[in-house]
Amino acid sequence: MQFLTSLVLFRTRHWVVLYFTAALLGALIGFFFLYPINEFVYYFEHERYRPDAANVIRYVTGELMNSLGGKTPMKTTFYAFVGACLGCITALLYTVMHRRWLQIQQLTHELDKDLEALIKQGENPHLEFKSSLRWDIVENRVNRALEGVVIKTLAGFMNGQGGTLLIGVSDEGEILGLKKDYQTLKKPGRDGYEQLIMTMIASNMGADICQFVRVVYHDLEGLDICRLIVLPSTRPVFIQQGNNPKLYLRTGGGTRELNVQEAMDYMKARWHK
Repeated sequence: MQFLTSLVLFRTRHWVVLYFTAALLGALIGFFFLYPINEFVYYFEHERYRPDAANVIRYVTGELMNSLGGKTPMKTTFYAFVGACLGCITALLYTVMHRRWLQIQQLTHELDKDLEALIKQGENPHLEFKSSLRWDIVENRVNRALEGVVIKTLAGFMNGQGGTLLIGVSDEGEILGLKKDYQTLKKPGRDGYEQLIMTMIASNMGADICQFVRVVYHDLEGLDICRLIVLPSTRPVFIQQGNNPKLYLRTGGGTRELNVQEAMDYMKARWHK
């Protein structure tokens, strides 16, 4: 419970700081930029008998000084409020557009990589192989625990810098395919497989997290390989295990669970910017 409370406070503080800063800057712009422009336009519309530049500057400066002196509080409040709203809207648009741009850049970079060359590299901090999603090739049966391993790997990538998970490839780089996994589905094939993956992600990490995973299929040696391109998440990704949310991180060639203190420290460094 204490950890969840700390998480909520952490995320709330991050957004409060962001939008407070945007609102403050917007209010200043509203007062020192929008307000003078409006007075400038007003002058030319209603006081055309004094069109020279000196009178314009004198008029606008006088109105601005009156506001600073508290003589026109309604005007001051109005333009500060408008500026603050515009600042918050700008911050929101920038956050969304910047996030999309980063996702597109990483997705393009990953898709440019040749799959066979990628497999030859072997597993590394940004690349993981899984023989299957749910079919246990050792026990020759469906093993739901394998799904949990995949979910942890995805969460570790999202909480880090992203990465690629190849399903249907052994740890040694042998092409195994997805035939056995397909046979366990109500809707065998690529579509059913992708639906299962997205359902697993939504159920274990939240529906909003699905946007950080791209599913691509490849045909190698006549066998299907599922390539999951995982983008860095814009928020901490937890896996709910009972009443305890777990934070996993990709470190080296594996994925490990962070303890409470490690998780708090990492979240501050990773997302509190």
